[in-house]
Amino acid sequence: MVEQEITFVSGGLTLAGTITVPAGVGADEKRPAFMVLHGFGSTRNAGNVRGPCAMLEKLGYVTLRFDMPGCGDSEGRRGHLVCLEQVAATRDALTFLTGHRNIDGARIGVLGSSFGAAVSVYTAGVDPRVAACVSASGWGNGQTKFKGQHAGPGEYERFLKMLEEGRAYRARTGESMMVSRYEIVPIPAHLRGHVVEKSAQQMTAETAQGMFDFRAEDVIGQIAPRPCLLMHSSVDSVTPTQQSIDMFARAGQPTELHLFSGTDHFMFAEGNSRVHRVVSDWLEQFFPVSGKPASPSTH
Repeated sequence: MVEQEITFVSGGLTLAGTITVPAGVGADEKRPAFMVLHGFGSTRNAGNVRGPCAMLEKLGYVTLRFDMPGCGDSEGRRGHLVCLEQVAATRDALTFLTGHRNIDGARIGVLGSSFGAAVSVYTAGVDPRVAACVSASGWGNGQTKFKGQHAGPGEYERFLKMLEEGRAYRARTGESMMVSRYEIVPIPAHLRGHVVEKSAQQMTAETAQGMFDFRAEDVIGQIAPRPCLLMHSSVDSVTPTQQSIDMFARAGQPTELHLFSGTDHFMFAEGNSRVHRVVSDWLEQFFPVSGKPASPSTH
């Protein structure tokens, strides 16, 4: 495999990324590609990014993993994550990839986990250039997601109060109130090892507000007839499983929903072989490396 460190510009910011071309690809041979998006305040080096990239590269796809604005090695305000800014960055990454000598510009898909999954679905919904979409442990409605994540007695009320205090602080000082990432998205202690070095630990209250208002479910129906795969743990300790179920109900065809027992929120980082088999089979069916997608009647 050949790895290339690259940069591209989005919203006036220089973003850092890594393109990997599988071994054996000819100098001018064109392959389908995937943009693989990281999760909440994470980086392109997270296990939930490197895991699917390695799987895709082994299957013959070119991959791009990159740090979102304000994350990792990319420019931008630290701890200030804007959902629509990440959508714009993904669209700019797609534009960048269309000029790569080893990429078929008409066959670029997007895969994301958690926050990156929500951004993946939204991007595919609003940009018809995205050829395929894979969402792992994602969410489609920020408000109901947060209600499920802050489900203990009084927790959701405290979360809403934090949003209110953030708005008031901004109005009073002109600056952002900073909060712990875990006040926004609670992660059980036994899963926090997946939060990699260089991940943002303090976030602006506006980050939480933007996530609260973000609704990928409103545009998922616009992905069809392009293929979409939704995956979720059947018991997710971070993002409620119902989020993917609700998105599936709003999606057109061909869309598939797979719920997995024996795994949790960071399913790609866990190296779950069943997850990899489902993705590989789905790709062969709907977005193969070469040739046309197989007819469903042949399987």
